[in-house]
Amino acid sequence: MLVHDLRSLLRGLGARPCHEDRVLRAWTHARPLADGPRHKPAEHFLPLALRDALPALTARLDELARLRSIHPGADGSERLLVELADGQTVESVLLPRDGVCVSTQVGCAVACRFCMTGRSGLLRQLGSAEIVAQVVLARSRRPVRRVVFMGMGEPAHNLDNVLEAIDLLGTAGGIGHKNLVFSTVGDPRIFERLPQRTVKPALALSLHTTDPELRAHLLPRAPRIDPAELVELGERYARTVGHPIQYQWTLLAGVNDSDAEMDGIVRLLTGKYAMMNLIPYNPIEGDDFRRPDPERVTALAEGLNRRRILTRVRNSAGQDVDGGCGQLRARTQPESVKRPPHPRNIPIASLPASR
Repeated sequence: MLVHDLRSLLRGLGARPCHEDRVLRAWTHARPLADGPRHKPAEHFLPLALRDALPALTARLDELARLRSIHPGADGSERLLVELADGQTVESVLLPRDGVCVSTQVGCAVACRFCMTGRSGLLRQLGSAEIVAQVVLARSRRPVRRVVFMGMGEPAHNLDNVLEAIDLLGTAGGIGHKNLVFSTVGDPRIFERLPQRTVKPALALSLHTTDPELRAHLLPRAPRIDPAELVELGERYARTVGHPIQYQWTLLAGVNDSDAEMDGIVRLLTGKYAMMNLIPYNPIEGDDFRRPDPERVTALAEGLNRRRILTRVRNSAGQDVDGGCGQLRARTQPESVKRPPHPRNIPIASLPASR
């Protein structure tokens, strides 16, 4: 389901823009669709046809992202296994400090060598409403003020749906634009289209190395953009929207943690409106990568900060429950978790028309 399909449905039920906004605001904040101003009953502010359709519409929206299992981490995070209406699964991660990491695809085509998600390839795109529904699900559990599009999938490969979800979350969803973080390996289209949007998200660019050949090896199906060019494109966007670029660098021992790579970071990022996130590698099954020793990680961050590159070490939330960066995948439903009753799949056409 797409957000514009939902808007069209609401209009077909007689909703004017004020009614449409009211329903979408209630949904994106995980409140009942009939929730009105100062808790007034729906008959005071919604058309009759729309009121009659609310139970079926609620069931349809609930189907978009259904919680199948919860895996709490010691740091307060939660890895959520989420089932979509067609039975496919994705994972979201509730983050400490009111954040959620959502998925944009079932699987991923980029096939980064240090990431579990892409091992099965791309199975399908998520619709914009399915992306928003993960935030709604998260908000049903705790407050959410920050959404990062860093879960399963490459957002640039599902650009129309991701941007539509961002537009809704940044308006009816009430999330600040800089707290909507679009994470990508880099694609020329994003630098053309994001500045044109009303809601302009913050941008996180997966850099991982300053060596073009090594980057092509680590990110085998990413667009072939030289790291220096990628930084220049990022800088242009940062200056346009007023949010610094977050550069993502998964630290792999003996691969991209050398002094030469740190010199390359300084060369590329000096004077840029940017922050470097060093992310110690999170282990996944079946590869030989290792994370550097903690002392080495600290020394790298301190060295970059001394050289005037704003740097932080980002230890992924939920590592103890396989919820860290690179560890998400379409897991199956554990047999020990009892499934709640599955609501009837109610097609849009079966909802009552406007009277």
